[in-house]
Amino acid sequence: MKLVSWNVNGLRAVVKKGFIDIFNEIDADIFCLQETKLQEGQIDLELEGYTQYWNYAEKKGYSGTAVFSKEEAVSVFYGMGIEEHDKEGRVITCEYNDFYLVTCYTPNSQAELKRLEYRLQWEKDFLNYLKELEETKPVILCGDLNVAHENIDLKNWKTNRKNPGFSDAERDAFTQFLGRGFTDTFRYFYPDLEGAYSWWSYRFNARANNAGWRIDYFCVSESLNDKLQEAKILKEVYGSDHCPVELTIKV
Repeated sequence: MKLVSWNVNGLRAVVKKGFIDIFNEIDADIFCLQETKLQEGQIDLELEGYTQYWNYAEKKGYSGTAVFSKEEAVSVFYGMGIEEHDKEGRVITCEYNDFYLVTCYTPNSQAELKRLEYRLQWEKDFLNYLKELEETKPVILCGDLNVAHENIDLKNWKTNRKNPGFSDAERDAFTQFLGRGFTDTFRYFYPDLEGAYSWWSYRFNARANNAGWRIDYFCVSESLNDKLQEAKILKEVYGSDHCPVELTIKV
């Protein structure tokens, strides 16, 4: 099974840049989006053979997630059941026979870390939510998790120590998440690979210089480790400031 996750940073803009052709060429079994920046009825995608699931933010032109799946989910949940967190369309959970697929657009802690306290509360609540799911069946989590975990996961780590996405608190939260029984699938296959990034600023010619961050992930319950087949960063795919990430898994 091939799964793909992509922060499109505004789906309507990416559709004008060839999204449908990219989508068809990748031919994923499940294709997840973050930061769709849509309200219901603002786009009509013709995706033959796929069931579409959408979660919209209350605020217009902000956040939002989607899942396109060849196999219809057994059940679908939007958000994590906590009102404080569920207004921004950040989480979709699709239940399948043998696993839960969760796509997530984690809140950014923002400039000067002004939203860090909220972000850390989100991390605790979201981890608890995933562990509750895991009591029933394994979890595959994907999305823009808005953190570069280790120094290897961004180009200019020395100058970003106190910036959103690379603060000690956010990195520690991700370490705790992995310590609770989840696997960062890309590092499972490529523990020491440098220069592997999924997001680049639009400024300073960052993508051409590969001055990026790896903040887009597939993470799985450790019980699925023996079913992992490959993890990729599709850096050749343009259209957003992020590129898609891909997981092949036998489930």
